[in-house]
Amino acid sequence: MKSVVTSSLPSSLRLAMLAGMVAILAACANTQKVHDPVAKQVKLDQALALFSSNPAQGLPKEWEPLSFMRKKKATEYGLVRDGDRTVLRAFADKASSGLRHEVNIDPVKQPWLSWSWKTSALIKTADNRFRDTEDSPVRIVLAFDGDKNKLSFMDTILFDTAKLLSGHDFPYATLMYIWENKAPKESVIANTRTGRIQMLVAESGAANVGQWVSYQRNIVDDYVKVYGEQPGRLIGVGVLTDTDNTEGKVEAWYGDIRLLRQATVARQAASPQQ
Repeated sequence: MKSVVTSSLPSSLRLAMLAGMVAILAACANTQKVHDPVAKQVKLDQALALFSSNPAQGLPKEWEPLSFMRKKKATEYGLVRDGDRTVLRAFADKASSGLRHEVNIDPVKQPWLSWSWKTSALIKTADNRFRDTEDSPVRIVLAFDGDKNKLSFMDTILFDTAKLLSGHDFPYATLMYIWENKAPKESVIANTRTGRIQMLVAESGAANVGQWVSYQRNIVDDYVKVYGEQPGRLIGVGVLTDTDNTEGKVEAWYGDIRLLRQATVARQAASPQQ
């Protein structure tokens, strides 16, 4: 099936897709649940399943593993103890896969995203500005719904082809928060394959390597900054630790991820307890 579909595409699109577009888009691909009318009856403060509420074993409840391509090595994820808390550990060795939590939220009503993460090291050769080195020790991935009639012709072809290969519908727009080696905080890096994936640098450089760092971001403001329009519904939240492009190795941890109506006091270099 793959050879039939890709052979009919322009060579530039085929190369881009084979390089990993399906993998990145799939990080927070929505499923049929999003289109269920019952699922649209959303309550305020819809909660993500917290890592800390689970025992330190296996995968967290409601966070689904997502392996992107059969030939791609998967990142290892599992719950572990860190002090008196349960956190999510990720280990990638020339690997790329994520975990995904489906939601159906009006981001205007729950605009504040709160999380913490820690990495053992930076990925030495990673540089998200370039396709061949686009890796990060930690990523928070947000998927948004929207009017896909606004997509460019090339993005439409790309999304349709990716759906054929993966069986997933893909989000209208994806916003990632990443830890970059050199790019300054608050800078925005467009994915090299499509403008529908944008990366916002939440942390940069090695100063906080080995420490828990906590964040609070207004995802509506960040979306407007990146895409120049108001966001549609938030349909997925994911984590992604990847080293497949650089063929590196990294260990990282994620604390609880929350969506809130109001901001609380942000703390830097804090424990995973939010």
